[in-house]
Amino acid sequence: MTDVLPESGEDMLHDEHELLDPLGDAEEGMVKNRAKVGSARPSSLLYTYGPGAIMDLPNFSIMPAGLDDWEPIWKRREHIRPIIEPRLLDVVRLHLGQQVDALRPFPWQPKRTGMFNEGSDLGVPARVFPQWFRCTGCDYLGPLTRFSYTNTHPFRPDLAQFTHKNCPGRGGKSTKKSGSPAVPAQHLLTCANGHLDEFPYSLWVHRGMRCSKAELPDMKMRDANVGKSVGSTIACASCGQTRGMAEAQGSVGREKLPQRCRGRHPHLNAFDGECDARPALIMMGASNLWFASTQSIIVMPRTEAEEKEALADRLRAEFGVEQIRQFGNQIDVIKALAGARNIDLADVADGDIAAAVADVLAPADSEQEQQAKRAAWDPVDLLVPEWRYLQKPALFPQQQNTNGLMVTETQRHGDLHPMISRVVAVNQMKKVNAVLGFTRLDEMDRVNDLASRLVKLTRNGKPTWVPATEDRGEGIFLQLDLDAVASWENSILSPPISVWKAHQAAHRRNFERRFSETAKNVDPDVRLPAPRYWLLHTLSHALIREMAMFSGYGAASLSERIYGWTGSPQRDAAAGLLICTTASDSEGTLGGLVALSEPERLHALLVSALRRASRCSSDPVCAMRTPSAPEDFLHGAACHCCSFASETSCEKANRFLDRRFLLDLPTATGEAVPGFFGSVDAF
Repeated sequence: MTDVLPESGEDMLHDEHELLDPLGDAEEGMVKNRAKVGSARPSSLLYTYGPGAIMDLPNFSIMPAGLDDWEPIWKRREHIRPIIEPRLLDVVRLHLGQQVDALRPFPWQPKRTGMFNEGSDLGVPARVFPQWFRCTGCDYLGPLTRFSYTNTHPFRPDLAQFTHKNCPGRGGKSTKKSGSPAVPAQHLLTCANGHLDEFPYSLWVHRGMRCSKAELPDMKMRDANVGKSVGSTIACASCGQTRGMAEAQGSVGREKLPQRCRGRHPHLNAFDGECDARPALIMMGASNLWFASTQSIIVMPRTEAEEKEALADRLRAEFGVEQIRQFGNQIDVIKALAGARNIDLADVADGDIAAAVADVLAPADSEQEQQAKRAAWDPVDLLVPEWRYLQKPALFPQQQNTNGLMVTETQRHGDLHPMISRVVAVNQMKKVNAVLGFTRLDEMDRVNDLASRLVKLTRNGKPTWVPATEDRGEGIFLQLDLDAVASWENSILSPPISVWKAHQAAHRRNFERRFSETAKNVDPDVRLPAPRYWLLHTLSHALIREMAMFSGYGAASLSERIYGWTGSPQRDAAAGLLICTTASDSEGTLGGLVALSEPERLHALLVSALRRASRCSSDPVCAMRTPSAPEDFLHGAACHCCSFASETSCEKANRFLDRRFLLDLPTATGEAVPGFFGSVDAF
């Protein structure tokens, strides 16, 4: 079975005259239907429904467009407020190129009330996808152009829908004058290179041939979820041929699909010139359809050097490299331009401005240098500055409330477990998140594992900005005794106990299967977190479950940030965890979480959390769980009953958890696993 493929030789095939500007269409009065079809929080647009993802609406689904199509939206504003955070921007540039000038927030639209219209010209552009629909009245299956779009209510975008006009109904006696509602056809084709395409229903039902009765035959999709039949059946109304969609499933079904991918990127409305991957069937709501590739940092007080770098980023974002190059040797002109954009340079010395200009105009690294830096990059590099700052309590009283971070060293309770060496109350914090791209089918362990699998956000693959969010909130930082952690970790590794050997073997099997189509050249053992990470991660989940009952926030609103790595020439060893709650659409949170850092409350909370972690309703099965071939799960004594957390809370998708590293628990082999906190009977 074959299908038409774009000719190779071009990087991207795109119709430059086909522009996406729904708000522009509305302004010109081209259509009576309204452009707005829904809304989403910034955090969901970053992690769940970003460019290239499919967002379900009440009556159809859409796909947020690539960044090229955001430009007409941004041009409605003379000034775009960038998010200035040099440490995160440097990482984005490392992976996407030095042409990235800024981190931008999402085009935000306030809630409309009455005649209030501010922000009505903003929004995230999106395309209807999938663009094949099935009529719910007569089962007709056809492209988007065969259905009518209606969205006329000014305050009810949820009523927007596509209908099949003059639907005859299944019995040919339909009484609906307005037509029957249509729903998206849920079958799609995707590949490991991130392409996504409509399912070729006509070629499928005719087994790779054309219909013998009509050039463009009408088709029907009939559901058959009864009896022994599984899935839908496609029928050609012209020649009568039928074929079930169940045939397209699995490895056998993949052989019956097109053997070459067309290279389509619906979010870019374009095709890659060629693709060497084989397409596979995927359902519209599949969890592996879209994996966001994001990076985040907690904003720390900046050093003098970082302030200068921030000024350079601000100038680059506001004026662009060309304008800076034109006026770079005229400091007075730079000051005047900055004043027109409300950038206060009154207290900045001319020498610092000149240094910032030089930074903007500095030549970019060569491609070879960029590749070497990407290969050496480790996500832990983003955490190291945060850990180092938290190790300097003498700096805490000098904090000025200008960057969103306020932390306080908290006195330890006299009876607090001695393995907890420090407690820091994070009264106020700001977290900045940026999206670099996304993948399909496989989620890469690191964004730099295989750059070719990271789907681009623009047609040329060189964005000048990326979407970002600012989240404000609060938290609690706990640090374990570093010497005790090192000693305990050595008891796990030298020589390795059987439980750790089992986790190592399971991780190798999991890595080979999970990343089978992406990072084949990565050594799995290098990516297995050290035992101290398992310890901190399990403790974090125990605390999240306990804090949710006393902080006033649900467990899904609490998230973790683990600082757990062994020492190296580049960085000191770390063993700490931050549990925080943040919100992107307010000036912060209510203080219920940071209040738990008070000595009395934290001591009682820790004791209760460890006691709960010592028991599970699935024990002894859970307590003795150890992976063995061919099993590849990445947890030991942990399950939904005792340790798992919401996907919004856990940074590792509930992997690398084992209560045996936390407390003394029985094992399947009888071998003693030294729990870091010892026996629960001591509490």
